[in-house]
Amino acid sequence: MRTEFSLEQLADPDIAEIDSILRKCVHCGFCTATCPTYRLTGDELDGPRGRIYLMKEMFEADRPADDVARDHLDRCLGCLSCMTTCPSGVDYGRLVEHGKAHVEATAPRALPDRLMRSLLALMLPGRGRFRLAMTLGRLAAPVLRRLPGRLGAMGWLVPAAPAGTMAIRPGTEHGVAGASKGRVALLIGCIQPVLRPSVDAAAVRLLNRHGIEVVVPEAGCCGALPLHMGKVERARATAARLVDALAPGLDGLDAVVVTVSGCGTTVKDYGHLLKDDPVRAAPAARIAALARDVSEVLDGVALQVGDTVKGRAVAYHDACSLRHGQRVTAPKRLLAKAGFTVREPVNPHLCCGSAGTYNMLQPELSAALGKDKAAALAATGAEMIVAGNIGCLTQIAAQGDTPVVHTVELLDWATGGPMPPALQVS
Repeated sequence: MRTEFSLEQLADPDIAEIDSILRKCVHCGFCTATCPTYRLTGDELDGPRGRIYLMKEMFEADRPADDVARDHLDRCLGCLSCMTTCPSGVDYGRLVEHGKAHVEATAPRALPDRLMRSLLALMLPGRGRFRLAMTLGRLAAPVLRRLPGRLGAMGWLVPAAPAGTMAIRPGTEHGVAGASKGRVALLIGCIQPVLRPSVDAAAVRLLNRHGIEVVVPEAGCCGALPLHMGKVERARATAARLVDALAPGLDGLDAVVVTVSGCGTTVKDYGHLLKDDPVRAAPAARIAALARDVSEVLDGVALQVGDTVKGRAVAYHDACSLRHGQRVTAPKRLLAKAGFTVREPVNPHLCCGSAGTYNMLQPELSAALGKDKAAALAATGAEMIVAGNIGCLTQIAAQGDTPVVHTVELLDWATGGPMPPALQVS
């Protein structure tokens, strides 16, 4: 793609990066074939190629984002399916990060939209605040679910039953009975400990059972949620706090383990996100290099499998943040090794519509994607659905009836742990 940035513009490192990305695009349109929003709307501007043109015009003209650019960039899931498809290596993920940040900083928004986005950025990234929001949400859910639009969508995403107490506490260590085969830090994040505390508990049991010591640092949100909304400075500040919490204990760690794949994609990019922070750039890059999805750590371990789950059929949902963001393929291998019969839906590359805060900010598109994904997974005939991202688990559970569980819950069960709670009540 030909670009026309001035030399003065190109002196800005961000514009220089944008220019480099744009120049790789050859307009082929392969990306539109795998874009979930283009598939739904058929609008060129709701596909990666159209959004690339919008961003090119916006940045070349050095102007605020208009309503058209705002709406179409807001509708981008950030699933990165287009990057898997692109034959030219266009880093659409980095480009749309710049685009959404520019939209957030410059585009006009109606007051209700500004309030909603600010509320989400405040409530979601803190465990205590999010737990309070879920408690209030359960009280309001019967009313919210009768409302249209965003409020109605939020009502349907609130779990019917309260989550259990936090199973794994920050600042704790979990040793092994025999000789240690490794030592990792487990990031428990902000959303999952409230919605599914059983996942972190299963991860600790599973790692310990296979000889891996687990340290749970005093760390909160990784910054992924504000980053999804284009709030880059808030994401950097949030990431900086996590880096400060992790940095003193990095020596002696074999990995920084993440059980939420959306968070893992962000943490693995800390070297870029905090590259301009003179204090944190080096430890951030080190954390990014150590970051692993829990399945990547377990992929190198000989699982101690029994006969508990042999032959039980599971439908595997390949979370976008694993499939496209991290290119991690370990979960399917691990589930098969554990004795499960693994089935995949048609079009496994398509997003479920969760995408961070997308299911609350773009409820119509998100619900359509979620219903399609839940139906495709149910059509496999499997007795349960498995995924490695809390957003996907919540989204698919809200759109279908098949029990939905996390990969580590099933692997824990297969190697001597308890049956996952979602299966006990099904």
